[in-house]
Amino acid sequence: MNAIDTKMIDLAQFKSVRGTVRVNESMSAHTSWKVGGPARYFFEPADEADIACFLAELDLDIPVLWIGLGSNLLVRDGGYPGAVIAGHRGLRDLVMTDQGVSAQSGVSCARLSRFANKHCLTGAEFFSGIPGTVGGALRMNAGAFGSETWQHVQKVRLIDRSGKISEESADRFSADYRQVNLDQGRWFTGATFQFEQSEGANGVAVVRSLLEERGKRQPIGQASAGSVFKNPPGDFAARLIESAGLKGVRSGGASVSLQHANFIVNDQSASAEDIETLITRIQQAVYQHSEIRLETEVRIVGEHR
Repeated sequence: MNAIDTKMIDLAQFKSVRGTVRVNESMSAHTSWKVGGPARYFFEPADEADIACFLAELDLDIPVLWIGLGSNLLVRDGGYPGAVIAGHRGLRDLVMTDQGVSAQSGVSCARLSRFANKHCLTGAEFFSGIPGTVGGALRMNAGAFGSETWQHVQKVRLIDRSGKISEESADRFSADYRQVNLDQGRWFTGATFQFEQSEGANGVAVVRSLLEERGKRQPIGQASAGSVFKNPPGDFAARLIESAGLKGVRSGGASVSLQHANFIVNDQSASAEDIETLITRIQQAVYQHSEIRLETEVRIVGEHR
């Protein structure tokens, strides 16, 4: 997709929107891999009601992409020919209720973990190891250190392509390893989580220990998108990649991390094409070596340049 002529796009259609709508916005500034071409629209909402207005006024033939902190996402160099909603900008409410911890989808997983610990709740510590937001964690049943998001979900709040908001019980959804059955054209705007009350539980020490473990195993501080591939049944993607001799292998400015083989890092010069080429190369090499087809955990969207 070429750079968009902003004169050809009429922002007046979003007459009820209170947030910010930009055009031709580079996604490299909004993804943890630091790559990605321009989005046709980039929307930073004021709140949930503002998202409803935006969706109601957006032409139905324009695709929609929700993002949080931009982890677990590869936007191709040609950009995204639709509307990107930056949910972490306007969906940041986090409160205690009679039913549990209510978190909007833009709340970072690390913040959710700290909040639960502050209220003497245990079970949320694993969220500290997820480098994304509640919305992303809900959408892919994100997990870390042996726990998964949907183990703690009581109910969710959703919005559809027309802007209609609804609430549903968690038992209406089927969550599996890194996937949840969510109809296309619907997105999570928040959830209520239930954790165990545990007076005296030293959650801070647990979180510190988990983060120290993560720091030893993962390339923290480098531009990456977290785990690139799902673990196949009974095995680990990182082990398979390392066994195929791929640690340190490069494609342009992208390379397989020497610290954790299921991470691809950007040395600040990589393009999205470099990363996608390396992903394909890893899949082919692992299949030739182990006859196992690795599936991507990261989401790849947009158009080639």
